[in-house]
Amino acid sequence: MLPEPYRLRRRADFSETVRRGRRQGRRDLVVHAIEREQAELVVSFGGPRFGFVVSKAVGPAVIRHRVARRLRHICATLVDEVPAGADVVVRALPGAASASSHELDRQVRSGLARLGLVETARRPG
Repeated sequence: MLPEPYRLRRRADFSETVRRGRRQGRRDLVVHAIEREQAELVVSFGGPRFGFVVSKAVGPAVIRHRVARRLRHICATLVDEVPAGADVVVRALPGAASASSHELDRQVRSGLARLGLVETARRPG
């Protein structure tokens, strides 16, 4: 589970990350990222923060919640790899409902690697 300090909660944080940040599209999701400024890091928690957007286009509530849980689990493993000042929003596309957890993990890592936030798209180990 992704601990509370590592989660985006406010609408303004989501909006800023999606509108002003860089993005990388993948088959089943889009990864948006922005690096917070130093002044903001002093006020808030110093780790990376993750947010998730899973719309009704993905499927009914049970499927949407399942996709969100899988994405939270994936991002919990990335906390140590992503720079402390980064805000990341992962927006699930309809294909995420039928994608395996391994495939979603690969796509999230690939998107973050293309944005320069993790060193490699490969899962360690």
